[in-house]
Amino acid sequence: MGKKIALLSLYAITLFASVITSAQSNPVVVMETNKGSIKIEVWEDKAPISAANFLRYVDESYYDGLIFHRVIPGFMAQGGGFSEDMVQKSTFESIKNEASAALPNKRGTLAMARTNVVDSATSQFFINLVDNDFLNHTDNTPRGFGYAVFAEVIEGMEIVDSMATVETTNKRSHQNVPVEPIVMTRVTRQK
Repeated sequence: MGKKIALLSLYAITLFASVITSAQSNPVVVMETNKGSIKIEVWEDKAPISAANFLRYVDESYYDGLIFHRVIPGFMAQGGGFSEDMVQKSTFESIKNEASAALPNKRGTLAMARTNVVDSATSQFFINLVDNDFLNHTDNTPRGFGYAVFAEVIEGMEIVDSMATVETTNKRSHQNVPVEPIVMTRVTRQK
């Protein structure tokens, strides 16, 4: 009986250690903004397509100098596609939407922005300011497919929250654009 308990304990410790190692092996991205620094764990283990896509843009320094162009209090902050002049930057090819009910749009998570076409995400992403359950995957129809969550803010959520307090306006046919740009000055992998 004692050996069984010892073996079960050893198994539980090994399992726990592997979970911690898996979480620690996910890359962390540091997003420096003119509002402050945000650290993001990118879930390669849970959303490999979206994670690889986001990291490709990070590694190419694509996001440096771009803005959060759509900020809606009580909803989300979206960025990753426009310059301060609201000029859209060219992107890589769109990716497959890997939205899953297992990865909900909870406060502090990042998800791929897209058009009404399910598999249209490229560079743009949003940070959920609240739990946005209506954005979750519920079925495979265009309406129910949802938005693919691929990362989570692990430090600096107060910076994201401060984005939601800025004054917004309409600019070049876009709504909810911050009057004073919120700029991603540098976005890199943490070393």
